[in-house]
Amino acid sequence: MSKTNDKIPVSKGTGVTPRGAYPHVKQVGDFIFVSGTSSRRADNTIAGVDIIDEMGTKRLNAYTQTQEVLKNIEKNLAKVGASLKDVVDVTSFLVNMNDFADYNRAYAEFFEKETGPTRTTVAVHQLPHPDLVVEIKVMAFKKP
Repeated sequence: MSKTNDKIPVSKGTGVTPRGAYPHVKQVGDFIFVSGTSSRRADNTIAGVDIIDEMGTKRLNAYTQTQEVLKNIEKNLAKVGASLKDVVDVTSFLVNMNDFADYNRAYAEFFEKETGPTRTTVAVHQLPHPDLVVEIKVMAFKKP
């Protein structure tokens, strides 16, 4: 089935079009699920991709990407009246575990060790775009 761009649903949270047949956020009762989220912006650029020379060499910045991913998740949670404070579980995917320190440093700007959500971080072979080094999905809980 072919879809034209004007028929693809756009998330009102981030302005980013889902890259498949899924919603960015789904609420089931008091539980809220946010699909795997990247640092992709509404204009399809990716935060955390730094061009470092005139040849177009890229530096993929896990710290910046993690910050943007969590900001995108926060925007999607806001669509259903929730925030990062309601997140109870996080699953993070890193293309390279050598990026763990930068990812962890950015993550700590959004969540506290004592009161934050549970978390699992795994390494994956690749993500849906070669410039992505971090993807995160979350589950939140919020009573109406």
